[in-house]
Amino acid sequence: MEFFDGRYALITGAASGIGEAVAEALAARGAALALVDCNGPALDALCDRLGDAVRLKQTGDVADEALWDSIAADLAGLDCAVVNAGIAGAGAIVDLPFAEWRRIVSVNLDGAFLTLKAAMRAMKQEARGGAIVLTSSASGVKAEPGVAAYGASKAAMIHLAKVAAKEGAPDAIRVNAIAPGGVETPVWREMPFFADLVREKGGEAAAFRAIAEMATPLGRYARPDEIAGQIVFLLSDLAATITGTTLTSDGGYSL
Repeated sequence: MEFFDGRYALITGAASGIGEAVAEALAARGAALALVDCNGPALDALCDRLGDAVRLKQTGDVADEALWDSIAADLAGLDCAVVNAGIAGAGAIVDLPFAEWRRIVSVNLDGAFLTLKAAMRAMKQEARGGAIVLTSSASGVKAEPGVAAYGASKAAMIHLAKVAAKEGAPDAIRVNAIAPGGVETPVWREMPFFADLVREKGGEAAAFRAIAEMATPLGRYARPDEIAGQIVFLLSDLAATITGTTLTSDGGYSL
């Protein structure tokens, strides 16, 4: 196991799904955590579980620049960051309201930019390097109908990670992205078709099995802890020469 004793890690979207799993994995490896999420009660519950591992807890919108201004001083000493906060949505381009496009892109891309900016600034001030992972999606790699806003925002995150990797390299800041396919997280509950499938199949587990068998060569979706383990690897010294890459972890969906 790669340990993170003495390291300080920022995680956005920390209160559920992949973010929650990353927080638990890093806390178990000795990291101190700065956790950000818009869901205050869920974030409180996570922090209660993680106890002394939590150095900073912040409820708010990652796309709000004022949030990052307010906690800039609290990020001093940052070693790692997981740019994970995001929302889903669906709709054909011809039918998608511009307000819905902006809602999705604002959280997923504007939020990623502001998080990345805050993390890189904090790391540069310490002059000891760092590691950052952006949570993109297989939707940013493979085109499908109905996910224009989500897919475009996630594709942009992949390129943002590459640019950040080049800009961060002189300061020993590594930046990578991960592009999961289907992961069994609460974000699916925002998709109307998934709610219909849950009703049809009689539960979330059966719904996940049905779509995974249809969409992925491996016939299964990932668990949040599996993606968290891959993110922890990219943050660790085991990945010391890896930067500007995207790890596609989708069970073969994008083949």
